[in-house]
Amino acid sequence: MTYYRPIAMTDPARPADALTLAGGWCWFDRVEAIERGRRELIAASDLPSEILDRLTAPRTPLHGLTWDSPRIMGIVNATPDSFSDGGTYDPVAQAQAIAQDADFLDIGGESTRPGAGIVPEDEEIRRVAPVIAALRGLRPVSVDTRKATVAEASGADMVNDVSAMTYDPAMAETVARMGASICLMHAQGRPETMQDDPRYDDVLLDVYDHLAERIAAAKAAGIARDRIIVDPGIGFGKTMAHNLSLIRGISLFHGLGCAILLGVSRKGFIGRIGRADFPRDRMPGSVAVALAGVAQGAQILRVHDVGATRQALTLWMASNGGME
Repeated sequence: MTYYRPIAMTDPARPADALTLAGGWCWFDRVEAIERGRRELIAASDLPSEILDRLTAPRTPLHGLTWDSPRIMGIVNATPDSFSDGGTYDPVAQAQAIAQDADFLDIGGESTRPGAGIVPEDEEIRRVAPVIAALRGLRPVSVDTRKATVAEASGADMVNDVSAMTYDPAMAETVARMGASICLMHAQGRPETMQDDPRYDDVLLDVYDHLAERIAAAKAAGIARDRIIVDPGIGFGKTMAHNLSLIRGISLFHGLGCAILLGVSRKGFIGRIGRADFPRDRMPGSVAVALAGVAQGAQILRVHDVGATRQALTLWMASNGGME
């Protein structure tokens, strides 16, 4: 099998024959053709027509939001034990405070940090459902859960499932019945053990294949592709080298024909590279990596530091000709 990774560019000196990537702010005229054990650069004009269509087709608006500029998903933890800010704020007040700068709000009632245990469904519902009810109409709201009963009870617009619907076999049918959108994230293993010894043949291609399979499962359950978002799952069953390979190659995932979410905010590898032991001190590194994703056309940034990310993103877009 051959995979195709567009070489995303934002330089204003755009060749006349360059193509717009996914209807967004990046362009490309070259593609890295990848086979397991072999890579070569080819002209975009040499792409198979089906791949060309996938890479260039504008992504369909979702929950009233277009994808012609990057979007920010603000993290709101309704948990006492999340790795970064668990139990440090009232989740409704936090969501209201960040809503001005966020395009989505992502509400989670179960920590999925490395080593985290499972929260009973009734407790998870008790944590997230009142928060989501209080935020209705403020912004599109996502519920961060692996459990179908929690997703349905939440009434959220989107389900952000870190297991890509593999934890709960009822999730796909539930999301289809809700009429919600879904974010399918790749994870190797479960939070309790996922960082013990993660291994891949080729992390970029293995994650791509898994997400392609999960998209097919979602579509078979009645979830349209334009209601599916993909997330390579930085930090979920990956070493630092795996994380960096995925970030460097994230434009490959445009070939799945879905919007891409990048979630790196305050994660451990940022602390190790940036010498920031405490999650609260990792904002600058988190923003830097988020912008590296935007430079490859990633459409959604899932972040804790919403205001700082919005300012950085606004300046990045202005500097790269994304706004006047």
